Amino acid sequence: MILILFGFLTFFLTAILILVLFVMILISLFKKKPFPKKLLITTMAGVMLVSSIYLYETYFFTFSEIDREYIQKGPGPVTSPNEDFTANAYFELYGGAAGGVNVWVEITNNNEKNKVQTVYYGDAKSNFSMEWVDEDILYILNEEPDHPNSKRSIELEIGKEIYHENGLACKSLLMKEEYETCYQN
Repeated sequence: MILILFGFLTFFLTAILILVLFVMILISLFKKKPFPKKLLITTMAGVMLVSSIYLYETYFFTFSEIDREYIQKGPGPVTSPNEDFTANAYFELYGGAAGGVNVWVEITNNNEKNKVQTVYYGDAKSNFSMEWVDEDILYILNEEPDHPNSKRSIELEIGKEIYHENGLACKSLLMKEEYETCYQN
């Protein structure tokens, strides 16, 4: 979260530097003043820093950035029919009074020293539940009954498929080995 705020601040300052640079370039052209080399270098450093932060946030995403300080326990534990996996859901509040709630589902592999993997992350709707369809297929119901376009429900094959609402997990180079298929809204 701090990196994102730093990125926005850097972006804002870099945008101002770009405007100042263009003005200084125009002044140097029309009034025959020296080219603003230091300003150009500073602006380029800002552009590179903003680009680096964007690339890092996009391609090096992990679920470790979920704000776990104010989480609320959701449905679960829900154990798979063969008791190999246990699913737990958690809610994350965001945005204060005008904000909303995100939900994520963690799967605990009971056979691999309780290895935990996040397989679902999205905007929480009023109708949320989980049930096992098979030994390794979890159905996640996440919808708003009065708004059919808000449906975020999906069947996931554990160990092979994940869901991330805005697709950050699908783009992440760090997470590519954790799944075969990634779904996004």
